[in-house]
Amino acid sequence: MAFAPHDHSVCVSSAMSAAQTYCEANGLKFTETRKRVLRILLEKHRAIGAYDILEVLRQEGLAAQPPVAYRALDFLVSNGFAHKIEKLNAYVACAHPGQDHTPAFMICRSCDAVAEAQTHMTTLTRVAESTGFQIEATVQEAQGLCPDCQG
Repeated sequence: MAFAPHDHSVCVSSAMSAAQTYCEANGLKFTETRKRVLRILLEKHRAIGAYDILEVLRQEGLAAQPPVAYRALDFLVSNGFAHKIEKLNAYVACAHPGQDHTPAFMICRSCDAVAEAQTHMTTLTRVAESTGFQIEATVQEAQGLCPDCQG
């Protein structure tokens, strides 16, 4: 989880490698822009908005029009490399790329750090099944203070 001490360079390199492998195995184009946007999300290690991503791309001299960032983000989200944090209207790299999981996000209201955890949707799944509803997507977000901001 993002709030636990860890070697962040390993997070970045392993996630980039997993995304590259997944794209190759599934015939997806992992363009330089898509790679760069994913790397930005991984390096920031917190929720970041599309316009913040555009600013980084602009500073690096890359194509920095809103459709460029949104297309890359759509690709990353639809293929499980990133998640949209609805509360912040921002994006965060997936902590479990390539795995079928139900994420829950703990969002620090002070610094916008986001930690992703895996959850079990048993109660919601049972309620949905009993009513004949088919769940296609869920977003679980909890707001509070991360360990660094509690002091």
